[in-house]
Parts: sequence; structure tokens; C-alpha cells
Amino acid sequence: MSDEKTQGIGFFEKYLTVWVLLCMAAGILISKFLPVIPAFLEKLQYAQQNIPIAILIWIMIYPMMLKINFQSIKNVGKHPLGILISSGSSWVIKPFLMLGLATLFLKIVFSAFIPADLAQNFVTGAVLLGTAPCTAMVFVWSNLAKGDPAHTLVQVSVNDLLILVLFVPLVSFLLGVNNVQIPWDTLIFSVVLFVVVPLVGGAVTRVTMIKKMGETAFNEKFVSKFDNVTTLGLLLTLIIIFSFQGNILLEKPLYVLMIAVPLILQNLISSTFTYLLCKWTKQPHNIAAPASLIAASDFFELSVAVAISLFGPNSPVVLACTVGVLTEVPVMLMLVRIITKTKDWYYKGWHSKPAVNN
Repeated sequence: MSDEKTQGIGFFEKYLTVWVLLCMAAGILISKFLPVIPAFLEKLQYAQQNIPIAILIWIMIYPMMLKINFQSIKNVGKHPLGILISSGSSWVIKPFLMLGLATLFLKIVFSAFIPADLAQNFVTGAVLLGTAPCTAMVFVWSNLAKGDPAHTLVQVSVNDLLILVLFVPLVSFLLGVNNVQIPWDTLIFSVVLFVVVPLVGGAVTRVTMIKKMGETAFNEKFVSKFDNVTTLGLLLTLIIIFSFQGNILLEKPLYVLMIAVPLILQNLISSTFTYLLCKWTKQPHNIAAPASLIAASDFFELSVAVAISLFGPNSPVVLACTVGVLTEVPVMLMLVRIITKTKDWYYKGWHSKPAVNN
């Protein structure tokens, strides 16, 4: 995309796929030539949590929660159908679509290349990845697609609340369908640790700092300080994860490409379905844009954290989740471009464009 079209995305985020590949290479090199490092880090456990990775995930998630303004929930009635479409796509359609696509490709289409037990783990990781909608980068995607920022904030706030009540039972059900039984207490503890704690911390920080410096200064000066910190936390986490996954990546590098197929298809299908449904129901384009982008994107930070809590940092389940980080940026930038370029088509057949549209 041109510089003009990507001006809403920072340098680190714009080239996130490159950094992920570099982190993958660094992690593999560490696992091969300095295996004592991942062996030591793997021992740093408490309550089934890897302490270094848990700290880094907090560093990633806490700044996201600073952006959430739950007072925006009162504006949910301004475009209720848009919220309903986006929420339905994210929670009713997308998780089941991910399970179906992952099962089809990883267990059937690629069965000659992936052992059955490993395919089961990869499907489990894909399900964890597809069961929670993105709560951070979607602000960037919406901005690039000229989406309504107020609506985007409302939808993200709604999804953060829905995660608290839907993520655990939905993950448990979908993995049960896939014949994977998981302890509810561990799953609930992971959600509390990586969603509730940073969410409360972010809310308290937001209220406190806005009282001291005002909302404009808070958003423009305080929150922006954490942008690079979040990305740094992500990249360090990936280096550690890939150092645990070094052996499998060296032996079967094509696994990454095969895992990527259902993940990318899920992004494309979820976004297209939501976009077309918004057009059919005559939602303004600046509502359809964030709705379809939220439906496509994934909260990979949460999925990685939960996968590590349930299966350990060296599990193939974690590898499947991290592939989602690798594919996220190029796929979402492509979707932003498609949504932006089809704006005139979107309104084709309408008597007039809504005044609310940008």
C-alpha cells in the first residue's frame, strides 16, 4: 500500500510480518546453538504459567486496554444493526468457520504431510486463535479503511465484555467437538490473568490519567508512549516461543505454510461475509468497514497466552497460534485495500449515501 494509505500504521506494525520472520529465525538459531536458554526459561513456571512469557504478554495487552472506553457502550444504540452483525460474525460464525476450515485442511487435505496427532494440535491452536476477535490492531485497520472511529470503539468495547462471558464456554465446546478436553479452571484462570487483570488495570489507569491530564492529552501523549513497547513485547515473546519450537520448525518448515492456509481463508471469508451482509442491510460504509475488519482479525495475544497456559510453551498448539501473528498484517492490509477500493460499488443501487459516511 502507498505511504498515504498506511499513514495510520506505525513502522513496526507496518512490517510486522518481517519482524515475525526475523524472530522466527532468531528463535530457531537459539534453540539450535544455545539450547540452554529455552531449557532455563521453560523451568520458570508458576501455577502452570511461564513467568517470562506471562510478563511479556501483559506488556502487550495492557496498552491495548488503555484505549478501551467503556463509557462508549452508551452509544451502542446509534448503529445497533452494525454492532449486531459484527458481534454475530465474530462470535457465532467465525469460531465454527475456523474449526471447519482447520479440520478440512489440516486433518484431511494435508493428511499425507501432517501426522494425525500433530494435526489435532494444530486444529486446537487454530480454534483458540479464531475464538476471540481482535481488540487492538483493529483500531489501525478501521482508521486505514476510513471507518467510523466511534463505532469501532463501541464494537471493541462490546467484544471485550463478550470475551469475559463467551470465550471460555465457546472454546471448551469447540475443542470438545474436536475431542480435546481441557480443564475449565485453567481456562478461566488464563482469561482472568490475561484479560480481566489488564482490563481492570487499563480502566483504572485511564480514569486516573484522564483526571490528571485530560482525555485529549491522554490519548495523544500518554497512550502513544506504549505503542513500541507493545510491539517489543510481542517480538520478544515470539523469539522465546520459536526457541521452544525450533526442532519442529527445522524438521518440517512447511508446517507453517500449511497452518497458514485455513487461517488466511478464515480471515477472507469472515470479512467478505460481514461486508456483504452490511451492504445487504444498507449499513453506511464507515460502519461496514470496521465491522468486517473486526470479524476477520484475531486476538492472537490472548490465544497465545491461553495455549501456553493449557499446553505449555513448546506445544504445537502454540505454534499454530503464532502463525496467526505471521499472517495477520499482510492479510488485513489486503482487506483494507479491498474495502477502500470497493466503496463506490458498495453504494451502487442506493438512492443516496448516508450523511454519516466519510
